[in-house]
Amino acid sequence: MTIQFGGLATGLETSSIIEQLMEIERTPITRLETDQTWHSTRLEAYTELDTRLKSFADKIKNLNFSSTLLQRSVKQSSEEYLSAAVTSKAAIGASYQVEVVSLAQVQKSVSAAGYADKSSALFGTGTLQITVGETSHSIAITEANNSLEGLVSAINEADIDISAAIVNTGDAAEPYRLILTGENVASAFSLETSGLTGGAALSFGEPVQAASRALIRVDTVEISSDSNTLDEAIPGVTLDLLKGEIGKTTTLNINVDKEGIKTAISAFVEGYNEVVSFITAQSSINGSAGGALGGDASVNAVKRRLQNMLTEAAPNSGLFKTMSQLGFETQKDGTLNLNDTTLTKAINSNLEDIATLLAGEEGVTGVATKFKNYLYEMTNSGSGLLKTKKDSIDSNLKKIDTRITAIEARLEKRQKNLEAQFGAMETLISGLNSQSTYLTQQMDILSNMMSGGK
Repeated sequence: MTIQFGGLATGLETSSIIEQLMEIERTPITRLETDQTWHSTRLEAYTELDTRLKSFADKIKNLNFSSTLLQRSVKQSSEEYLSAAVTSKAAIGASYQVEVVSLAQVQKSVSAAGYADKSSALFGTGTLQITVGETSHSIAITEANNSLEGLVSAINEADIDISAAIVNTGDAAEPYRLILTGENVASAFSLETSGLTGGAALSFGEPVQAASRALIRVDTVEISSDSNTLDEAIPGVTLDLLKGEIGKTTTLNINVDKEGIKTAISAFVEGYNEVVSFITAQSSINGSAGGALGGDASVNAVKRRLQNMLTEAAPNSGLFKTMSQLGFETQKDGTLNLNDTTLTKAINSNLEDIATLLAGEEGVTGVATKFKNYLYEMTNSGSGLLKTKKDSIDSNLKKIDTRITAIEARLEKRQKNLEAQFGAMETLISGLNSQSTYLTQQMDILSNMMSGGK
């Protein structure tokens, strides 16, 4: 690195002069860097808009289904014996008395004897016969698998609706026992070990738990099931049985889930407002500069499209044709307010027509469906608004980077030329100063000579 001391001959601060000249020369780069910041800021704003559009779509993703708008709620007198979930097919205002008599359970059998070791060869070889339901299965037991662990693997690999495992009872001498469990209530099973010759005995007593079906009474009508989950005992209601006890009933009351419906519709308002308020903030207000997207036609088009879909009358067969009839009120800033009184009245009197307006009907697209489809279109990762804008901005940023690189290279040469020119000037001035000093000295000598001659 060359160290320069400018101005030694001229007295000028040449380094400062060069620096100021280069600062002027860098003006185009400064403008380009400003453009970079502007493009980056716009990309951040487009990304934020895309995030809000996706959030809006997520909030209303189920509003275009009638089942969401015809939600039911169930109230239980007790949660000790069962848990109930309802769908839109459940009868509004219905009440049921449910008695859980017994739960469904699978068969479990444990070996009569315990064993001291689980990995050593304990049993004889031959055939282990297991009958599951009406089907008999033969499992080959050889010297390679006649240990307790070997039996477990052989039974599980046979895939006969029975699982085998080893339990440790904690007994000091013979802690290990074989436990067999049916996979469902139909998997009642029995074992025949007479086909094994030699080795320790393998036998099972009565099952520690017998296979049995679930039994409930719904309004005294008996219903049995292979599972503890019943989805056809009551129309539109799924029952998960938790505990059986004869004589204990649970009352189920089915009603419209008004709060759930309100929450779903309120989410529409929330998502809409998040988008509209952001776009408004990005626009020019009273002639003053707004946000980074101010004046962007495509962004303003999004806002107009949302507003138009909100106010368009739906040509459906129901009572409600517009969102304003559900209590949607447009404010001065373009956002929405939801009138709870109007919405509650609509839910209480015409819930089916609310579903028709939002979810649609045959031949007529619902309002929520229109919004959802448009939002999905605008946020599509391959063709949406952000993708289009990002591609354009990335291209512009790349071009700016290329121009800055080219200008930087030119300015580097320019600075070297200036340094060389000012260096040459310093050399020239230094030479002239030397000549001036020499001439001054000669004149002084000549003057002294002439003075002495007198």
